[in-house]
Amino acid sequence: MGDGAPADGRRGIVTPVRGGVDDLPVEAESFLTYLAVERGRAPLTLSAYRRDLRRWVAHLDALGHTVRAATEDDVLSFSAALAAEELAPSSRARILSTVRGLYRHLVVEGVVSDDPTAHVEAQRRPDALPRALAVDDVLVLLDTVRDGGEHDGPHPVEAAVRLRDSALLELLYGTGIRVSEACGVDLGDLDVEAGVVRVLGKRRRERIVPVIVEVWSALARYLDEGRPVLLGHVGVTRAPTGAVFLGRRGGRISRQAVWEVIRRRGVEAGLDPTSLSPHVLRHSCATHLLDGGADLRLVQELLGHASISTTQLYTKVANERLVGAYRAAHPRAGAELRR
Repeated sequence: MGDGAPADGRRGIVTPVRGGVDDLPVEAESFLTYLAVERGRAPLTLSAYRRDLRRWVAHLDALGHTVRAATEDDVLSFSAALAAEELAPSSRARILSTVRGLYRHLVVEGVVSDDPTAHVEAQRRPDALPRALAVDDVLVLLDTVRDGGEHDGPHPVEAAVRLRDSALLELLYGTGIRVSEACGVDLGDLDVEAGVVRVLGKRRRERIVPVIVEVWSALARYLDEGRPVLLGHVGVTRAPTGAVFLGRRGGRISRQAVWEVIRRRGVEAGLDPTSLSPHVLRHSCATHLLDGGADLRLVQELLGHASISTTQLYTKVANERLVGAYRAAHPRAGAELRR
């Protein structure tokens, strides 16, 4: 952003601009036209979308990027820039939802082939209840990944990938750590004797997370039988890595790859893949801990929440489920109570 930025404000994301249709590139205008003509959005709603898109385009301009060539890193840096402006969480969520809608439209229209927002977690609106899988669904998922080797055939890499996926999903659900934290775990972060793993959370805050026996068992088998195969197969020459979780070519696994692992294994387990994501496993861990009687502060420490208010959202999930079960089961819960 510098002194040479145009007066219309496109070189920055702090101040929205007013003006005509030439403020935005054709891809954004096409999206707005679609919303107006095919979705029937009201003028005030379209104005809000336009403001949001101006912010996004201005951010890309500052990076020297275009709408068509935007990357996931651009979306993540945009999200961080919005947070730095100290916008209300609801405003950040709305703006990022607009950008997400833009790229879904462009993919459908064939304008772009890849959606840079596809693997970026949606911003949760204030007081939105986290989604959580039923305990039985999680167990089906974990058991299917662990025991489904007959689907892989004799190929050693496929067997190694299954061992990796089993250990990865066990760790995500067993500890509730974030996908970025799981991707960042190195061999030196595992302390088997103490039964803990060290992770780096948001703002590089370090925390120590306890690991249960089932997770260690899956990790040990992967490290002994799976990781060496991924590290050395297809003759890839690369610098040695200390990453625990590896991709098929021996490098550290990416966040996008973890998303695909969860969706693919969910399909294999007969679950709805649209209901699965790394954050769903994190939410499920927290919700099931609270259902089991865990202290709220303990869950806050485990998940690495800076504020207890974030963790308290999970208590709403537990309370709503309790009320629902009561109304469904109590013999005196009549029609009036069930409403």
